[in-house]
Amino acid sequence: MAGNRSLLGEFWDYLKIRKKWWLLPLITLLVIIGALIVIGQSSVLSPLIYSLG
Repeated sequence: MAGNRSLLGEFWDYLKIRKKWWLLPLITLLVIIGALIVIGQSSVLSPLIYSLG
């Protein structure tokens, strides 16, 4: 493997080789939830995000 590979590239190769496609929606959901938490900490959008939950 190349020494200068990105984390995203490594993850994509793992999904292709191991055929673990069920991980893709799970990881996507975790990234979206993490982004909402970071945005909701101190943002003008905080009241909108809190009303979603």
